[in-house]
Amino acid sequence: MKQLQLHALMVGATIAMFSAALAVNELFFLSLEFAPGINWIYLPAGVRLLATLLFAEAGAVGLFLVGWAACAFIFFPDDPLRSVAGGFLGAVAPYLVYLMMRHRFGLQASLANLTPARLLYCALVYSIASPLLHHLWFGLAEHKSGLLGSFVAMATGDFFGTIVVLYGAKLALQLLAPRNKAR
Repeated sequence: MKQLQLHALMVGATIAMFSAALAVNELFFLSLEFAPGINWIYLPAGVRLLATLLFAEAGAVGLFLVGWAACAFIFFPDDPLRSVAGGFLGAVAPYLVYLMMRHRFGLQASLANLTPARLLYCALVYSIASPLLHHLWFGLAEHKSGLLGSFVAMATGDFFGTIVVLYGAKLALQLLAPRNKAR
């Protein structure tokens, strides 16, 4: 039962973090919107990756739920299929990057072994993977064309949003971590 409560708490924390990042993004970066859900700086992208790095599967579940809700009630209220796809793609891309980082770097939940260079690498891979999956959907399922501009905007926004969130989290964890004192 304790494990289920922990997972529910992590799902809830993911939903809260993503919702807060979305609100901050709408408040400060709405003028940088390229298209609905695509910004030149997109902080929720960073939360997507951070939530999966910290909470793994529970983060992905929370991302699916909050991503679907954001698409269904904010970005695409008249398109239920796109809302489900948006929630799914928004959860799958960071989870795949998490699995890759865990395999490649022996990822720890505290992010302690993610150096600044590894965080940059992680952000770069994610900022390509997420727009790639989304744009495959746009091209194949929605039959859209001329997607290069929106891909570049989404990749750029995801990268900058991810950098801000990941380095902010890394700094916060370093400041909160107990320091070993030399004796």
